[in-house]
Amino acid sequence: MSTSLRSLRTSPGSPAAEPAAAGPTALRPRLAELRGPDVPPRPLDARALAALAANPGCRRRALLDGAGVDKAALARALGTPAAFGQSQFAIARGNAFEARVKADGGTELVRLLHAALPAGEAPEPPDAVDAPDLSAAGPEGRTARTALALREATAAGRWALLDHPMLALTVAGTPAYLEPDAVVVHPDGTWTVVEIKSFAMIDGAADAAKAGAAARQAAVYALALETVAERLPGPAPENGRVRHEALLVCPKDFSNLPAAALLDLRKQRATTRRQLGRLTRVEEIAAALPPGTTFAPDRPAAELTAAVEAVDAAYAPDCLAACELAFHCRDRARAEGDVRHLGRNVRSGLGGLTTVEEVLTAARGERPCHGSEDDPAVAALRRAAALRAEALAAAGQPGGPTGCR
Repeated sequence: MSTSLRSLRTSPGSPAAEPAAAGPTALRPRLAELRGPDVPPRPLDARALAALAANPGCRRRALLDGAGVDKAALARALGTPAAFGQSQFAIARGNAFEARVKADGGTELVRLLHAALPAGEAPEPPDAVDAPDLSAAGPEGRTARTALALREATAAGRWALLDHPMLALTVAGTPAYLEPDAVVVHPDGTWTVVEIKSFAMIDGAADAAKAGAAARQAAVYALALETVAERLPGPAPENGRVRHEALLVCPKDFSNLPAAALLDLRKQRATTRRQLGRLTRVEEIAAALPPGTTFAPDRPAAELTAAVEAVDAAYAPDCLAACELAFHCRDRARAEGDVRHLGRNVRSGLGGLTTVEEVLTAARGERPCHGSEDDPAVAALRRAAALRAEALAAAGQPGGPTGCR
């Protein structure tokens, strides 16, 4: 069992193998110092890794998650507690729906997957699906048992459903144990990640934002599966053992009946793989911090504020649904006039202009501090300001870039 886990951590060519090359033994004491003495690390899960992939430019989250800092406790100590989370009702509803989908041992789930695949791609699903027992002691034991079950199911060449398998990725020298809803093994030896969600699929389509979040989470599971697939004997299928599509299962319309659709994971897998590469260099971010920096929640608020502000953040409104420190970062972005708090679309359209004051300066026709006079964003702002002034003048109202209402 321990040999299996050790091989998982050192599998070549995978994101999980990279932190070992970076010297995790030397990094761990530094990360423990950042968390605070006697503060256990908060384990990474698929949601946290998916949130990192959604905002890869945030060095603050990369450091805090890589160090295992409890961001919820840190946010409370800073005076900006997180105000989001899933209700107990929603959790109970999701658990009930998942139990219904899997009630027949996975046969209905495999049929949903078969119906979503292109015609003729896979043989007809059988009346019964193999469902190996994945129980074992502790996360390491469950990880090893899952790897063995995947090997046996692949060699058998039949449909199989692994219910809540345990996978692992090593991030910044620490194993992150991940538990997808299910993994389906196809008769051709390929694997599909299954995400079961309680939000509805209306007329065959799910909410784009929720489906995107599910795809990012499924991509994390797919990367973890890759580390297991690399150790399997024999040649892998032409397009890889882990399929590029995940199966999203949701309630159909306003009923409790299951509906399914395939999610393309190629973009999310590439993005998440790059972000895991950033986490393997978390020691570089930590080395730039002032000596004695700590994020222990028992420290004074002023000291914690200075520690948090010593690491650059990349706030966006999307963070409010994914990061416990989002309210702190939003308050700072607003106080500094950072245009990122207006959203990524606004930020991307402003070119070299990074603050609200610079935007207003450019709109007034003055020379901006950043960017050039030839910047298309500057020209667009001046044109918009001129059109606004004309509209207000025609309505007999004063106003300009400095008097926005």
